[in-house]
Amino acid sequence: MSKNLLFHSTLSTSTQMALMRAGYETIDDLSSTSAEALSKELGIDISDSQAIITASQRPARPPMSQSIASLISRSQNFVCIYAAVNAVLAGGLRRGCILEISGPPGSFKETLALDYMRLFIEANEEVIFVDTQNMTSLATIKKTFRTSPAAADYQDLIHYTHLHTLPDLMIFIHNLLSKIQEKTGLLVLNSISFPFLSHPDLQPSKRTALLETIRQVLLQASESKNLTIIVTSQMSTKLLNADGSPGNFETGAKAVMVPQLGSTYLPGGRSYRLVIVPDSRTTGWDKVHSDGILLTSVTEWFGFFHLLYASQGKSFLGANIIFQTSEHNGSSTFFNLLGPEVRL
Repeated sequence: MSKNLLFHSTLSTSTQMALMRAGYETIDDLSSTSAEALSKELGIDISDSQAIITASQRPARPPMSQSIASLISRSQNFVCIYAAVNAVLAGGLRRGCILEISGPPGSFKETLALDYMRLFIEANEEVIFVDTQNMTSLATIKKTFRTSPAAADYQDLIHYTHLHTLPDLMIFIHNLLSKIQEKTGLLVLNSISFPFLSHPDLQPSKRTALLETIRQVLLQASESKNLTIIVTSQMSTKLLNADGSPGNFETGAKAVMVPQLGSTYLPGGRSYRLVIVPDSRTTGWDKVHSDGILLTSVTEWFGFFHLLYASQGKSFLGANIIFQTSEHNGSSTFFNLLGPEVRL
């Protein structure tokens, strides 16, 4: 990749000229600039400034002395015990990618994250596990390895910590790259949305800046350290008017469930978003989008969890509005997707 922004093919001519007028000439000039600051300086949307920052970040190459066996062993997919999840992720979770798992209370977000943790431990790799809501205790982790081949020494490979406040989370994020060792293969950020809920008075601009900081660090960790990252997130309810515009309790005609933090903290092109939605045993909707959004149905999924949603790509099309509130049709319950639908 050329260091000169004028030779950066992913940037439009108007964007390149705006950068030059502001004094930015090389990729290195952007190294210490946040997307929020760049947005204000250039007078462009935050999404456009995030695209500029992403385009300027180069994936690190592995050392030339690294053995072929090492490269092969650290490039495989991780196949969990849930066939439907493997299917929606096109064969399994790729190393170095970022997976967000969200769903309503009672869904198996933490169980799925623990199964991926088990896979890394059994591969003799270290795992950093961060719990922000007391949702996964050490006793729960112990049960995960009760019948595992790694039952005897799993504790030596897990670095477990509690973080309950937003400042604690941001300090951890700030120091993350220094915590990643040669054997570190996985980071689990459990209930990443919870610390933000404890600060309802957080200004939108500050929230945006914090999410951008998280995005940049996750990108660096996944690219330069080949770290696989799993985050679990709560969901929130968003009210919409009949025409699809944002509504409130007085004007809202329908409600949708969306991941609590949105998608801005997830690096584009490296992230998958998986949403687990409760439904009936045998009914659901299936949707496949060629631009990176994939939805698949899961029959007999834990008896009552039915739909999985995953998206991957530079843009999360439709990721902010996912599921409409349930409608009853006889004895079955359906969760309707906003957009083209295919009934199973």
